Amino acid sequence: MNVAAWIVTGLLVVVFTLSGVAKSTMSRDRLIATGQTGIAPFPMPLVRAVALCELLAVVGLLAPWLTDTARFLTPTAAVGLGIVMMGAATSHASLKEPGPVAANVLLLSACAFVAAERFAALN
Repeated sequence: MNVAAWIVTGLLVVVFTLSGVAKSTMSRDRLIATGQTGIAPFPMPLVRAVALCELLAVVGLLAPWLTDTARFLTPTAAVGLGIVMMGAATSHASLKEPGPVAANVLLLSACAFVAAERFAALN
């Protein structure tokens, strides 16, 4: 299962790095044009704060487990990203966008898998 956890972690790292960089550098209009429509109801300072959290969580997914230091931070980062995905799914649902909701649920499931695997490996 460790290999599967690393593969899913790698996918989450790619997705959330791209998302975090986009949210931290693009304008509201550009984000919406590129498909990040879930940000529409929120002020840009909040979007930028979420971007920072996503980028910090990416570090949290990798660094603790790779360095064998404070390994509890890896599953904690996965839980945090899962919470972000719950918020994103709620936002997309309020905008009546079933495709993005499905994508958010898939990412939430991946976060839950990584969190469960890494919490289990702590014992």
